[in-house]
Amino acid sequence: MSPKVKSALPAERDWVSLDHDGDTYLFDLTFLRSNWTCIFAAGCKGIREEDTTEANEGCCTFGAHFSDGPDRKRVLAKAAMLTDEQWQFKGVAEDLGGPVIKADKKTWTTRVHDDACIFLNRNDFGRGPGCALHVGALDAGESFLDWKPEVCWQVPIRLSHHVDESGHTTWTMTDWKRRDWGGGGDYFHWWCTDTTEAFVGSVEVVESMRDEIVALVGDVVYKKLVEIIEAPRSARVDLPTRR
Repeated sequence: MSPKVKSALPAERDWVSLDHDGDTYLFDLTFLRSNWTCIFAAGCKGIREEDTTEANEGCCTFGAHFSDGPDRKRVLAKAAMLTDEQWQFKGVAEDLGGPVIKADKKTWTTRVHDDACIFLNRNDFGRGPGCALHVGALDAGESFLDWKPEVCWQVPIRLSHHVDESGHTTWTMTDWKRRDWGGGGDYFHWWCTDTTEAFVGSVEVVESMRDEIVALVGDVVYKKLVEIIEAPRSARVDLPTRR
C-alpha cells in the first residue's frame, strides 16, 4: 500500500458561499484559485500502485463509472461515431459486445481491455495516447464534455450535496481527494492534487475549467462565483448589525 501523502494544497482552505434558487453553494477557493492543470502525457504518474508515467495511462486505468442511464447512452451514441483512425480498440469493442459492461445490478462502467479503459488509445497508436472519445470530440469540433463519461471530465473537481433536516440543499465544490475514491485511493502510487507536479497551469482552475464548472452548477452560479472572486475584500457583504 502506498503511504499516506500530504496534499500539495494547504490543509486550511479558503471557502466562499452563495445562495441561488433556494440552494446554497460552497466553493473551495484554495483549489479553484490554484494553478492545477491536467498533465496527462506530460508527467502524470498514473493511479496504479507503481509509477506508470511512461505508459501514459493517466487516470484511465480502470473502467469509468457512469452517473446514470442518460450518461451511458450518450457515451454509447458518441462511441458509435468513432472510426478506427480515432479509436485503437474499436474492432475489439465490437467483438466483445460493446465498450460498456454491467458491473453489478446498479453499476455500468466502460469495459477494461488490456489492463486499462478500452477507450484509452495507447502509446503505439497512430494518433498517440489518450481518450478516443476526446479525439472524436476534437475532430468533430465539439466539447469533450458532450462525448466523455461525466466522471472523466469532472475529475479532479468534486461536487457533492447535502440535504439538511429542513430540506435545504447545500452543494460543495472542492478537489477530488484520495479518500473520495474509498479504500482504493490509498493504493494509488500518485494522485494529481497530492503533490506539486500538476500545479503548473498558467491560469486558475476557475478559469481553465470554466466549462466543467458551468456544466456542474450552471452559468448563473458560475458568474456569481467569479464576481465574488473579483470583488475587493472591502466590497463583500457584511452581516447585518443592530441599530
